[in-house]
Formats: sequence, C-alpha cells, structure tokens
Amino acid sequence: MKSSARNQYGGTVLSVKNGAVNDEIEILLDSGNTRITSITTSAASKSMALETGKKVVAIVKEDWIVLVKDAEGYRFSSRNHFPGTVVSIKEIGVMREVNMRLVGGESLTSIITADAAKSLDLNTGDELIALLKAPMVFICVKE
Repeated sequence: MKSSARNQYGGTVLSVKNGAVNDEIEILLDSGNTRITSITTSAASKSMALETGKKVVAIVKEDWIVLVKDAEGYRFSSRNHFPGTVVSIKEIGVMREVNMRLVGGESLTSIITADAAKSLDLNTGDELIALLKAPMVFICVKE
C-alpha cells in the first residue's frame, strides 16, 4: 500500500471494545513487541469487520506525533506512549524530520518545527517518548 504517511505498521487485532459511538481497537504490531490503540467509529469498525485476530495496518501521520524528552514524573492523556531513541534528524526548512527506533524495534518518523527541536535540544541518540492520541491512528484492512 502507498500512502502519504510513512508510519505504517502491520499487526493483529488483540481486542475490540465496543462503545455507543466509537470503538477502541488494540493492535499488536507484527514485531510482537509493541501495541497501539486506535479509536474509530463503530460504523467503521463494523464495515471493516474488526475482531480479535484480524490482520490490519495501523497508519500514523508524522505530524500527529508529540515528542517528549525528560518526562519523568509526568503522566499523559494519550493512550499511545512509544519510548525510543533518535536515530536521525533531517533539516527540512523550518521543520525537522525526526526518525526514532522504538523500544519494540519499529521505526517511527515524526515531523516537528525547528523551534521545537531546538527547545528540546534534540540530538541523535536522545531517548524520547513519542505520544499519539488513539483517534489519530487510522486502521485499514485488505478487502
């Protein structure tokens, strides 16, 4: 599959928690080490026949990820917390492309402003947490 989002992860649905309007979908990525949670409408969940054991792809746009450094003592409202290490930082005008290797082994790309990278004093080798709200995780299935 081709998409404008570089963060695409194959996985298997671990659980589906049905709600009145939205469903919470927990996915185990193919690496077997990382879980990601998505919130999708119940209608979308039903149309994709999401159920435990179904193979899916989770898609995350680079600019939806919040990077946090030195987070000790803080709790976050996002369901998805991905600790990892910065492997590269690429300058793109006033933006920075930050590539991380997650603890589970997956790669993750985030796009942040140059000002944000500067305020984080971001360098290769830094330990970060990538935060992602569950509604920002798209799920797709092959027909």
